[in-house]
Amino acid sequence: MIESTPINEIKGIGDKTAKLFASLGIERVGDLVRYFPSSYDIYEEPVPISEVEEGTVAAITGHVAGNIRLSRGRKLAVTSLKLKDLTGTLDVVWFQLPYVKTMMSKSSAYILRGRITRRGGILTMEQPEIFESIEKYQQKCGQLWPLYKTTKGLGNNGIAKAIRTALTELNFKEDYLSSELRASYDLLTFKEAVRAIHFPVDKEDYIKARKRLVFDEFLSFIISLRALSEDKQEWQNHFSPEDTQASEKLVKSLPYSLTKAQEKVIREIMKDMNSHRPMARLVQGDVGSGKTVVALYALLACVGSGYQGAMMAPTEVLANQHAEGIKKMLLAAGLNYSVELLTGSLTAKEKREAYQRIASGEAQIIVGTHALIQNKVEYQNLALVVTDEQHRFGVKQRETFASKGDVPHILVMSATPIPRTLAIILYGDLEISVIDELPANRLPIKNCVVGTGYRPSAYKFMEEQVKAGRQCYVICPMVEESENLEAENVIDYSESLQEHLGDAAKVAFLHGKMKQTEKEEIMEAFAKGQTDILVSTTVIEVGIDVPNATVILIENAERFGLAQLHQLRGRVGRGDYQSYCIFMTGSKAKATKERLEILNESNDGFKIANEDLRLRGPGDLFGIRQSGLMNFKLGDVFQDSMLLQQAAEAAGEVTFHQGDNGTVVRTL
Repeated sequence: MIESTPINEIKGIGDKTAKLFASLGIERVGDLVRYFPSSYDIYEEPVPISEVEEGTVAAITGHVAGNIRLSRGRKLAVTSLKLKDLTGTLDVVWFQLPYVKTMMSKSSAYILRGRITRRGGILTMEQPEIFESIEKYQQKCGQLWPLYKTTKGLGNNGIAKAIRTALTELNFKEDYLSSELRASYDLLTFKEAVRAIHFPVDKEDYIKARKRLVFDEFLSFIISLRALSEDKQEWQNHFSPEDTQASEKLVKSLPYSLTKAQEKVIREIMKDMNSHRPMARLVQGDVGSGKTVVALYALLACVGSGYQGAMMAPTEVLANQHAEGIKKMLLAAGLNYSVELLTGSLTAKEKREAYQRIASGEAQIIVGTHALIQNKVEYQNLALVVTDEQHRFGVKQRETFASKGDVPHILVMSATPIPRTLAIILYGDLEISVIDELPANRLPIKNCVVGTGYRPSAYKFMEEQVKAGRQCYVICPMVEESENLEAENVIDYSESLQEHLGDAAKVAFLHGKMKQTEKEEIMEAFAKGQTDILVSTTVIEVGIDVPNATVILIENAERFGLAQLHQLRGRVGRGDYQSYCIFMTGSKAKATKERLEILNESNDGFKIANEDLRLRGPGDLFGIRQSGLMNFKLGDVFQDSMLLQQAAEAAGEVTFHQGDNGTVVRTL
């Protein structure tokens, strides 16, 4: 069996199961073995009931006290009991598992293992596994059990079994990293790493496997960047926007003065756009530092000189907001330039008409989503593309934009502060500018780190903010192993919150399993003030700009890296009102308190990024959601900063090309 073998040739996978795997993006054996676990479960020794903590997974040894109850509603079957040990009694509940009642008997002893939550103010163990003896539980203790993103009809065990079979039957090719290079950086072979990432013997085994696979990701990324940089050396600048009258008119019309940092970055951009090569520049700046105004200055310099400019946003809601915001600013400045909005939800007729206006040059500033780089879009003289970091890497999209006309200037905007040492590697094909100064009128966000006992007070505070006409976000507790469970979690949380608040606020929810159109509608309604509180997973991180939102409550804050928490916090503090961020944690660990205290004390993204770099290491591989920056499967630029630097060194020593399956392949 080879990596390109269709997945239905693996024993036990028929056409029906193959379709379920395909819904996860797995069609060939190579896709399957690279479908890495999202996290791992570690079975630890049972603890007394008196020591269980909300938000943790625990195992309890105890007796069933009283009757086992089964209640059935129209949609839900709930099985519940009380488990008792020498230190106390714990409520236990299972949803949609009515057969549990027949499996267990009154007064018998069991080991139950599940997540501890709080239901109606009472600590409760939800959906626990049942072990009838300590011997059966001990068989699982100490090992790492892979947890995969699942889909309806295809559970964790089915995925793990298929991967185990594939690894047994797969004929691995010769390793594409030489033995000398592997020895230099203490790396496993690819075959060893893939086996150990799925089924590690222990934590050390996992760490070694992950190290090799993250090294591969970074190496592939850096080599692709360098190839793009080499191509760029041959590109000539055909757009030199020297007329800045419109841009200066914009600046004069603003109700505030530009900061010195903004002025410096504008000078760097204008110098680039008038040099002999096309600009490729990254502008880093915290939320509220004024990146959009800088981008609009550059766009107006282009359209004022007779060219076109484009701005690409990650979502339709954000594209709409950018287009409306630009129109208002142009109107205030007395500038009569045409702003075209191009998104996927336009009707076929609307798209055709937009394409015509873009091709003729009638549309001067074009704002949109990835629809901007569709084949049907032809620009007359596109001089500048401003793109969000979510569209960064990016190499294929950059090449697509380069082919739209005559290689336009590229300006990448990023609200993710990255320490400069890492930024130089990660953005190796871009010059870097930093807006490290906030406007004087910006109110700093007030932060607090609290335990779960503060939740009623947090709800009361949000209710008061809603009464004052403001809006709030709640980032829901995460469930790593299943998007379905994560969706249920968000729905349950929002229903419970709505019940708690009653008519005082209108609650909506958002999660990753929704269709894109549904997400857009919910975010649009929130942006228009039609809902008061939005309960969401981290999909909101890139979502919308709502100046009226003043509170964000982040549940399970200990499960995120500092950089991502800072990004989430950036959803508020965008308007004229005082804003607040509540970091709620169920952990009492000293290390957790130290990490979160950094956010409590500072709103400076660059300081936080450096602290994140200092604090995160191999010991944090479990339980902390990675930053997601650059869309690496496993790698995290903060946690794996040393590996990133080693991959950058190695990229200068070897010659590679990009393989069909996304791996880095050594050229012999």
